[in-house]
Amino acid sequence: MSITLRVLAPDKSVFDDTVEEVILPSTTGLLGILPGHISMVTAIDIGVMKLRSSNGKWDSIALMGGFAEVEADDVTVLVNSAELGKNIDSISAEQEFEEAKTVLNSFEGQETSPEKIKAKEAFNKARARLQAVPK
Repeated sequence: MSITLRVLAPDKSVFDDTVEEVILPSTTGLLGILPGHISMVTAIDIGVMKLRSSNGKWDSIALMGGFAEVEADDVTVLVNSAELGKNIDSISAEQEFEEAKTVLNSFEGQETSPEKIKAKEAFNKARARLQAVPK
């Protein structure tokens, strides 16, 4: 058995194929989906979605928040933005991450600052992109 997985961003279809397993970064933690999973809707956090294809190989997609719907053996992920891990340049992802970390650290002690909240979101996005890069 397999799962039909679709990952859709506002401007493009990021992924549309069958897979054997999906691990989603939900807002309450990682959520594993196998064939026959109960129907549900969940919020997706900024993070990395892992998917296992029929050949047993794991791939990753950096997700920038959204929602996922599981219905029978169909998983539809609607996200603000997404990027296939294999399409991310590891050098630029590392640079973005280091820059975002530096900016975030500059707001030390300003917990409720709107700028710190934006910096934290930029840091989380840069981290997700870096983590999605195949090792």
